[in-house]
Amino acid sequence: MSEALVTLTEGAGVARLTLNRPKALNALNSELLGELERALDELAARDDLRAVLITGAGEKSFVAGADIAEMRDKTPEEARRFAAQALATFKRLENLPVPVVALVNGFCLGGGCELALACDWAVASDNALFGQPEVLLGVIPGFGGTQRLPRRIGPAMALDLITTGRKIDAREALRVGLVNRVVPQAELETLAEELTRQLGANGPQAIRAAKQAIHAGQDQPLDSALALETSLFALGFAGTEQREGMGAFLEKRAPNF
Repeated sequence: MSEALVTLTEGAGVARLTLNRPKALNALNSELLGELERALDELAARDDLRAVLITGAGEKSFVAGADIAEMRDKTPEEARRFAAQALATFKRLENLPVPVVALVNGFCLGGGCELALACDWAVASDNALFGQPEVLLGVIPGFGGTQRLPRRIGPAMALDLITTGRKIDAREALRVGLVNRVVPQAELETLAEELTRQLGANGPQAIRAAKQAIHAGQDQPLDSALALETSLFALGFAGTEQREGMGAFLEKRAPNF
């Protein structure tokens, strides 16, 4: 029986997805995307999660890109279907109601960078290498890179990276806003454990509402977005979570969500 290409582990309400093709540097092929899509469908149906972490197996690569061996001989229509599969899978990731954090170790190129961009935020080890080098292969990014990258780091820097195909290290990725934190490679797992504790200790409904407000509000005029925030803020007072959180604060104890 073949080994799973996507593995799932859990702790403190935080699910961790690991892309598991280390010999291929976790390159994205149709089979891996299918497994990832099924795993995300399962997670989307759950109401007990507080966050999702996604990473690549091994220390060399988060995802080195889409599988070039699989892509090389595709017809235009086959390429369209492959891109559509990846885009649908990444949209499922993006649409999860809880925060999704990419743990980037090593190569994060092409489809790997596009996968990280579909996450809410990213942390990287100091050996991480980012880029959209598709033009070096005679194509453009096809898994969302031309759209999500400029939204994350601005159109000028996105054009720079996409049209030159150049790669940037973790420190430059932090400087331009592609990642949120950079740590030594040996400390990435420690940071993952810390994030699991932090996100697992916070109010789960509050976390979901915060993500909804931020994502939905970006595409609305400011007044509409502020009205959405007010509605979600008020809804927080309808359940037990707000009473527990504020009660714990006044009683000088840790909340039990």
